[in-house]
Amino acid sequence: MQEDIRQDIIIGSRRFSNYFWTIILFIGGLGFLLAGFSSYFKINLLPFANPTSLTFIPQGLVMTFYGTLSLAISLYILATLVWDIGSGYNEYNKLESLVKVVRRGFPGKNREILLTYPFTNIRSIGIKISEGLNPQRTVYLCLKDERKIPLTPVQQPSTISNLEEEAADLAKFLDLKLENL
Repeated sequence: MQEDIRQDIIIGSRRFSNYFWTIILFIGGLGFLLAGFSSYFKINLLPFANPTSLTFIPQGLVMTFYGTLSLAISLYILATLVWDIGSGYNEYNKLESLVKVVRRGFPGKNREILLTYPFTNIRSIGIKISEGLNPQRTVYLCLKDERKIPLTPVQQPSTISNLEEEAADLAKFLDLKLENL
């Protein structure tokens, strides 16, 4: 029974890099915001610097803008961490002849994203490897209507051998051919 169902867990936004950038952006943004307020009110709000000597226009205003922007981005990343955006699983069910791709989205009526594909609509398992400044190594579910559904999570690219092994195992499990995209 268990050998007929395979489930791959997908980690969403709860990765170390997102925690790291949330903390860094929050601390930096708070520092810039306090420096901008210090230059406006002429009261030192920072214990390690004296931004009261800055003129508010333009330096203090720019620091306030950057601080506000940085805090907003850190709060956005924090919200994606709390809601765990992008997490879910891929389920390959031979008993029902279905592939289910389940992901979490932003809160609302479409919070849970569920895509189901019958085996009869699946053409192959595809691998796409692109190197360069933004390398991408992705396994796709290739459908007969030429759509390509990504199955791997957004993360640091895994090694080519791991990606090929993962795709080959999946193609063997689903009894599909493996193709290079």
